[in-house]
Amino acid sequence: MIRVLLVEDEPGFAERFADIVRSDPEFELIGIAPNCAAARAVLAVERPDILLADLGLPDGSGIDIIRETAARYPDCDIMVVTVFGDEDHVLASIEAGAAGYVLKDSIPGEFLGLLRQLRAGGSPITPVIARKLLTRFKADAARNPESKATTALDAPPGILSPRETEVLTYIAKGFSFNEIADLLGMSAHTVTTHVKRIYQKLAVHSRGEAVFEATQMGLLRQ
Repeated sequence: MIRVLLVEDEPGFAERFADIVRSDPEFELIGIAPNCAAARAVLAVERPDILLADLGLPDGSGIDIIRETAARYPDCDIMVVTVFGDEDHVLASIEAGAAGYVLKDSIPGEFLGLLRQLRAGGSPITPVIARKLLTRFKADAARNPESKATTALDAPPGILSPRETEVLTYIAKGFSFNEIADLLGMSAHTVTTHVKRIYQKLAVHSRGEAVFEATQMGLLRQ
């Protein structure tokens, strides 16, 4: 079962998300934490597969919980579910370790599909947030066109392990996570873990970005 921890202080939203998670036998809700202290208490004794985190909590920021969870449980997939759609909150959440970012007022009917996408190594992001990120990245690239080259020159040659390089090579060739698992004799979840580490090391959030960055850095030759 996929174990889910929900960090949400608004009772209405908390119950809504809890009902969705409980509606599918593939998922197990291991806790509803209304604040940072409660979240830390659950994380001290439970290992979630998915963390759903709001950002504005009564006793602190959900970003701190995201950062602490990513450090304690690197295999945990983290998605923000919040009302904050500004660039600062989005970027801070991603930098802390979130792989997905969804606004509460745009939750789709098939919310469980987002959780499955997240667990499969995807990055579910509300379209308006994705557009903001794309605009930001384009503006940064226009202001500093040499940034990619500098990153490539400064990157340590052994940034990816041999296994991570092997996984990324198959990704670059278009294989799915399940196909890569079969080819390498490992579980799909293990492949997902490798992919998450690749994303973290390369500071990217998608397959295409990972392949591009690794190629630019000389870590991957297609």
